[in-house]
Amino acid sequence: MRTIPVDTSAASVMVAKPPQIKVKDRRTGEIAVDVESGAKLMTVDVMFVANEEVEILSVTVPEPGISGELMMGTPVAVTGLIARPWENEFNGQKRHGIAFRAVAVTSLVAAAEKPKAA
Repeated sequence: MRTIPVDTSAASVMVAKPPQIKVKDRRTGEIAVDVESGAKLMTVDVMFVANEEVEILSVTVPEPGISGELMMGTPVAVTGLIARPWENEFNGQKRHGIAFRAVAVTSLVAAAEKPKAA
């Protein structure tokens, strides 16, 4: 299926929802894994701000590609972001959308800037 590279260089990106384990099958609880590496897949919701518009994107990332503390509001770099259109039929209803996948989501907050526990 076609993949479309997404340019993030002119956008501000920050965490909208911290990483969650991606579930492949909700009925069985099966965890989604990357077919190439076998790594667990995670989903990170990010706020993508560009051209005076804001979108919340749910981005799938292999677990080793998540680095730093990704709490709500944390500015991040998204490496290798692609968009992939999808379509399926479930219970007689056709559905479609765009899935987002990245190689990595990395916190842009330097360790020195993190508040220390008292």
